[in-house]
Amino acid sequence: MPDPLKILDSTDTLPETIGWFRHAEIKHGRVAMAAFVGYIVQSNGYYWPWALTGSGVTHEQISAAGSPPEQWDALPFEAKAQIILAIGTFELIGEYTSILELNGEKHYVRGGKPGYYPPFKGIFKAGLWPHPMPLSLYDPLGFSASKTQEQKERGLLVELNNGRLAMIGIFGFLAESKIPGSVPALTGIVKPYAGEYMAPFTADASSMIY
Repeated sequence: MPDPLKILDSTDTLPETIGWFRHAEIKHGRVAMAAFVGYIVQSNGYYWPWALTGSGVTHEQISAAGSPPEQWDALPFEAKAQIILAIGTFELIGEYTSILELNGEKHYVRGGKPGYYPPFKGIFKAGLWPHPMPLSLYDPLGFSASKTQEQKERGLLVELNNGRLAMIGIFGFLAESKIPGSVPALTGIVKPYAGEYMAPFTADASSMIY
């Protein structure tokens, strides 16, 4: 069922609301696809060969901590802060009206295209960002530049479906890690996790950091 809450069927639904929901689904699907692939990579012991921090903590040491959530728990505070700051930076760029307008687009709740993420090119030169970023987050190598509008529309549909599947997949990993046997297909494959995924939303939110 594509619209179980009947959001798009209601005559009272504002275009801004529809744009928000559409953009949210696309964005969360992209995050879920990255999380799904990342969970598999980290679970199989793949890691970067260099040091993680200036103090000598290596990616190998973090990988040895166990499953992906256990690896997060093992990260130093500085590493967690950098990850959260990077995510916040990407979010700011995608929501910044001036940056969107530089690329001929509008914000998705003001008639813009849901799912659109601005290229980094020109942001630094326009004085909107203090640090140059040579490769864009979306399509950094420019593979989609020569695609037709029809190809792009089909690609977005494929991305939506893959994102929906990835959301189910990553939550399957998380459910199995907390309740072994809850996802029979993953039993014995996903390692149990004794920590707390929802730590940022608990009374002791400091457990997310330390």
